[in-house]
Amino acid sequence: MASEPNLVNVWFSIIERQAIHRGSFASVKDLNAKICAVIDDWDDRCHIFVWTKTADEILKKANRQTTSNADH
Repeated sequence: MASEPNLVNVWFSIIERQAIHRGSFASVKDLNAKICAVIDDWDDRCHIFVWTKTADEILKKANRQTTSNADH
């Protein structure tokens, strides 16, 4: 299923933004602790990924013709 890898990418993007981006870590242990803290915080907030459109709506948009002249 194509959506599962996309959600994995979203999850790792969240980890990167909240734990790693612009971070300075003295050791791998410190980095691991920061990542674990972000995951624990995420678990406390329990954000579930939810599709907001039906499969038909997504496919309709994905299959529509483009009107841009950039392709010519």
